[in-house]
Amino acid sequence: MIRLEGITKVYKMGDNEVRALDGVDLHIRQHEFVSVIGPSGSGKSTLMNMIGCLDVPTSGRYWIDGIEGSKMRDNQLADLRNRKLGFIFQQYNLLMKLSALENVELPLIYRGISASKRRAMAEEALERVGLKDKMHHRPTELSGGQQQRVSIARARTSHSALILADEPTGALDSKSGVEIMQMLHELHEEGNTIVIITHDLGIAKQAERIVTIRDGKITSDIDNRGDMADAGNVNANAKKADLDADLKAGGDA
Repeated sequence: MIRLEGITKVYKMGDNEVRALDGVDLHIRQHEFVSVIGPSGSGKSTLMNMIGCLDVPTSGRYWIDGIEGSKMRDNQLADLRNRKLGFIFQQYNLLMKLSALENVELPLIYRGISASKRRAMAEEALERVGLKDKMHHRPTELSGGQQQRVSIARARTSHSALILADEPTGALDSKSGVEIMQMLHELHEEGNTIVIITHDLGIAKQAERIVTIRDGKITSDIDNRGDMADAGNVNANAKKADLDADLKAGGDA
């Protein structure tokens, strides 16, 4: 589903260069549930932007569901995002002047889906996240947890094979956070590939696979179901100990 090869992203800051990503290789298979964890400034948000076709690398190549995005123009990347990806952000990214229903419908408009069909799809998605009675409320009339449910409904209606969640519980209380993670697990059970970017160790451990990033490099990649995702000739217990250290550092950031 995702294939990154030698991805580097360099930002110019005056006379200095900052390597937000430094030669990242990452493969994620269809239907995996993967968390990417790391401290602030580790490169995890830049990595999310690459996977989500929101930015282009300085060097390297990447593919989304077999389609190479690293050589695409902006309009082509926008089309790829609309067809292949669903997004859930920490700050919800809802349009304040639109109702919950209209926010969920918006990506379907860009897909050219008829008004009656997209309305039915949006209503069903909102009902499934428990917002049947809030469809015509604007975001300012909804709690943070309810706004994130609207985001999940929007991602669900896209029927995207890949759902990217950037700190999806970061702005929520613990109860709402638990509810949002349950919905993400349901999306995974429906066959979606889920990638969560987080600095929260508890959230990261809910994924099948945990990728740790630090200083723009992937420092560990663990199958959280008990096996190493890529152990090679390295002792699994030793590498798990390294992961625990990285996760604690990431969670404390």
